[in-house]
Amino acid sequence: MLIISNNVSIPEGEIDMQGVRAQGAGGQNVNKVSSAIHLRFDIVQSSLPEFYKQRLMLLRDKRITRDGVIVIKAQRYRTQEKNREDALRRLQELVRSVTHVPRARVATKPTRSSQRKRLDGKTRHSRTKQLRGRVQDD
Repeated sequence: MLIISNNVSIPEGEIDMQGVRAQGAGGQNVNKVSSAIHLRFDIVQSSLPEFYKQRLMLLRDKRITRDGVIVIKAQRYRTQEKNREDALRRLQELVRSVTHVPRARVATKPTRSSQRKRLDGKTRHSRTKQLRGRVQDD
């Protein structure tokens, strides 16, 4: 059971994990042992609440396929058990990330005094620049 929040959890039966051979350095061990974990989680078929499903499907994340399957490959560690924990933790973080709803931005108008200060500053700067110009002989 993967706990997402107080009310939401994912049964382990809905998470498909397979051991695969890891890529990269590791000597002979890499050719013999399947230490990496390939995790697949189907969003549409899951028991997650509809809110989570909709938000996950709207995410622009390369780990989510068009069919709504989350695919995570964990191969950071040398042991399969640590990679399994890492894959589950990353799935948990991904699902938790959709619970945060950003606040809507409220457009504000600058105050009259701040607009006046800005324009006065621009005028002062312009005058300084003009004084640096060529001196004109009459």
